[in-house]
Amino acid sequence: MANSKPASKFSTMFAAIVIPLVIVIGIIVYKVILGNPANFEGGNLEGHPLQGNYLGMMYKGGVLVPILMGAFLLVWTVFFERTFTLMSASGKGSSQNFIRKVQHFLSGGDINSAIAECDKQKGSVANVIRAGLEKYKEVEKEPNMDRDQKVLSIQKEIEETTALELPMLERNLIILATLSAIATLMGLLGTVFGMIRAFSAIATSGAPDAVALSTGISEALINTALGISTSAFAIIFYNYFTTRIDGMTYAIDEAGNSITQTFAAKHKLVG
Repeated sequence: MANSKPASKFSTMFAAIVIPLVIVIGIIVYKVILGNPANFEGGNLEGHPLQGNYLGMMYKGGVLVPILMGAFLLVWTVFFERTFTLMSASGKGSSQNFIRKVQHFLSGGDINSAIAECDKQKGSVANVIRAGLEKYKEVEKEPNMDRDQKVLSIQKEIEETTALELPMLERNLIILATLSAIATLMGLLGTVFGMIRAFSAIATSGAPDAVALSTGISEALINTALGISTSAFAIIFYNYFTTRIDGMTYAIDEAGNSITQTFAAKHKLVG
């Protein structure tokens, strides 16, 4: 629990710092790398990209390209940040093996060894289980409470500790959820802009403006590709992280039930 506050503070600052940063990076890449005159015929940014030059083709995607590139970078940044956070929250080793060891010590009445196992495991699951075990030891010595009150006290401690840990695990997933929808819409908006430019070129009197027509088509296709790919990765990563968090929540519930059931069984006659 000692690391929860710094982690929470870091996560709170994450969006405010990273979102503008990736947009700035997207703009720089668009202007400096994609917009390098060496990518175009005669060094003219208004002309055709060199044959097979994909950087120049992406530059022709228009003003939404740097924003979509920033969104794409943001998805991967959240992926690495959440991966690191969940690895830390999972603790050392397998959560399932940890739960089995705790259950083994509980069935043998060795609460101190179960707490020591939590100290070895670390992470969010171990933090919650340790809090429940500490409450277990505390209520055992409480003479003014009956068995049901003690069981409820242990359950409440586990629930409160879980409520403190889960927000840290779920933080920043809202970014992935938002980008999974917004990126597609932005890509479609860029597609519409590109098609408007393409049809404007076709509508000109006489021969259509070939440069304007190809630019419009490039803008439509590049924005579509960036929007769909960003949205696809955001959906995949969001589902991956929510599945991992669900697994950790299940492990917490399983161990919490073991603690309360063990206590209730042990004090059945006494209560």
